[in-house]
Order: sequence, then structure tokens, then C-alpha cells
Amino acid sequence: MNDKPLILITNDDGLHSPGLHASVEAVMDLGDLLIIAPSTQQSGMGRSLPGTTPGSICPETLEIDGKVFEAYSFSGSPAQCVMYGTVELASRKVDLVISGVNYGENLGTGSTVSGTIGAALQGADMGMPAMAVSLEVSKEFHYTTNYGDVDWSVAKKMTTAFAKLMLENDLPFDVDVLNINVPSSATMGTPWRLTKQSRQPYYVAVPSGRKNLQDKKRLGYKVQIDFDTLEPNSDIYAFVVDRVISVTPLSIDLTSRVDFNDFCTLLRTRLPELPSNESQTSHR
Repeated sequence: MNDKPLILITNDDGLHSPGLHASVEAVMDLGDLLIIAPSTQQSGMGRSLPGTTPGSICPETLEIDGKVFEAYSFSGSPAQCVMYGTVELASRKVDLVISGVNYGENLGTGSTVSGTIGAALQGADMGMPAMAVSLEVSKEFHYTTNYGDVDWSVAKKMTTAFAKLMLENDLPFDVDVLNINVPSSATMGTPWRLTKQSRQPYYVAVPSGRKNLQDKKRLGYKVQIDFDTLEPNSDIYAFVVDRVISVTPLSIDLTSRVDFNDFCTLLRTRLPELPSNESQTSHR
């Protein structure tokens, strides 16, 4: 019997991303590693499970910090990496899923667009504790293999600390994923803060500048924040205003926090022609 925890590491930037290698360095001493990541750039894939994915799994080797690791590249989305890795590669139960370290922060309501977050959510959906780690980098590095000179030290420190926490402790019910975002200005002394996900988007789309509808041009994007309505306890506020590390607990339960009794009364009043069958179970 192997009593070491099994840690699945993935990302959305590809198997050879220095960010993924940083995650490997961060947890290589905490357990056995199952490394599987997309063979191509998969940013923005969310938790998609494309039916057109070929499904091929290619064994590779990674040399990281002087050590050689078995790894796998997968021809599909980050969420599929978690699914295929768990179902077809893992020899035993996966104890922790780590997604990242991602090139670029994942904040606010657009977080679910991220393949980094999507992979973590897929792990949570399969019953595994999961964390997503992202580091703020210049926009030009978001979709390129020209990764630039990036300092991973703080992101690695956070990955190590929270991975140990999650391997040694059960998190409270409804904390299914930890979404960790590290500002580029963070140092080893920068504090972390527990935050709520902002109800604002963080990135917004901008016109492509196309001249003709047939032009093959993609929409651009930029950071846009409404500071007048930005919640002080939110991930965006902590990250952008106070420049601290944001740690946001996410739930796979997407149910609205509305008072069910009040909302049911409203619906029944407005829809008297439709029969309703309100559950006798207590509503929150």
C-alpha cells in the first residue's frame, strides 16, 4: 500500500508552461504526482468537455529542478485532463487537484471562463479537493509560449502552503475549490486575504477592429472595474486596490442565495395559471 497522497497537477497553458513547472516544484515533496496538461494552449475553455476531443494521451518527461518526472500531454481541455487523468491514469484515489500556476489572474464573475478554474471545478465535481492558483502577468503573455521573465516564488509558496493544508485537513462543507490569485507585486511578506468573488466582471470584451464580417479577427479584452460599486470584501478589491493575495472559496453549488419562501410566493402570485408543487423541505 502506498500511503503517500496522490496529487494531480494540470493547467490551461500547456504541459510545458513554466507555471505548471512551478506547481510541480511547489509540491514535489508532498506526495506522488500525476501530471497531465493540455498539449496546446487552452485558456478560456472553462469547464468544457468538448465532444470533438480526440482523447489521445501522450506520455512525456519533464525535467524540473534537476529531477525527471513522468507526465502526460492530452489533446483536450483542462477539465478533460482532470477527468481522463483520474479515470484512466490514476492507480488510486487522487487526494488533491492543483490547477496552475496560471499566466494571468482569474477574478470576479468571469472566473468560470478560465480553464484553470474549470479544471479545479471538474476535480471538485468528481469529489476531490481542488485549488486553482493564478499569477498576475502582463497581458501579452496570456496566450503565448513567449513566457517572459516571471518570478514564481510567491505563487509557489502559496501553492505549497495551501496544498499542505488541504492534504492534512478537510475543508468545511461547500468549500469545493480555493481560487488563489497572486499580484505581480507580491513579495514573500505579502499577506493573503479570504475574499468573496466579486459580482463584477474583471475582463470585458472590446471590438476586434474588423473591417469586414468575414475577417478572421478575435475580440480583444481589457480590465475594466467600476470602483464605485466594487465590494470591499471582494477578490477584485483585495487584488487591485490593496494588492494582497486573494483566496476565494468556491462552491460547485450554483443555486442562488435567494430566500426560497419569498421567491416561491412571488412566482406563485405572478404565475397563478401554473400548478406549483413546493417542496416541504425547509428552504434556506
